[in-house]
Amino acid sequence: MEMEGVRTDRPGLLLDQFDKAREMAQVRLTGLGDEEYLWEPAPGSWSIRRRAEASTPWAFGPGKWVLDLGAPDIPASEYAEVARQATGGMSVAKIAEDWSVSVERVEQILAHTGEPEPDETPVTTIAWRLAHLHFCFAGQWEWTFGEQRREPKLLVDFTPSPALALERFWVVIDRWRDDVAALTDEQLDTVGFSQYPYGSDPDEPFIAVVWGANLEFIHHMAEIALLRDLWRTRFTTPG
Repeated sequence: MEMEGVRTDRPGLLLDQFDKAREMAQVRLTGLGDEEYLWEPAPGSWSIRRRAEASTPWAFGPGKWVLDLGAPDIPASEYAEVARQATGGMSVAKIAEDWSVSVERVEQILAHTGEPEPDETPVTTIAWRLAHLHFCFAGQWEWTFGEQRREPKLLVDFTPSPALALERFWVVIDRWRDDVAALTDEQLDTVGFSQYPYGSDPDEPFIAVVWGANLEFIHHMAEIALLRDLWRTRFTTPG
């Protein structure tokens, strides 16, 4: 079913949304240079770094370059998702496992009242945002359409070259999109069709996983676009 060129079936809406977001992102990433890719907009920014220079305790990657990662916590922007998971019947222990935090931390968030806590999500480089997306989509593909055995944190060989990073990234993104497009309605409605170990994928109907992947792609690409704007105007002074 179509309306003014837009598909209105369930997978069609999500695929069209993803295709449009991908098109916009590819345009926005045109001309990304080496220095801009690794530019740290604030002290302590997370990025990709040589293994010996890693500045965060949980940095990971299979090669010479690793992706910064600090001690796990649930950002304030995800508190509503935690509450949704609990309301949907997920146990506190399972929520804690999915987010890699303690049971006590989840209970604290669920009991939280009043104004939300400040979101302490770290400032990142473009390289970090792109590498994070690459790692997520590579892992979700492996644990949905692949062998469902390889550790997601070892799937992506991070690189300081934006040209090489983007070349590899679009291959992974397009593979994910094409395999999602080939699924049946029954597969899309199957709970646990994805067994991706970092998150709630095994407890969700797969169409909800696709929705979440779209959201992940869109919001990180929006952040990358903002970082590109900040880079372009970094020496501009008012007046």
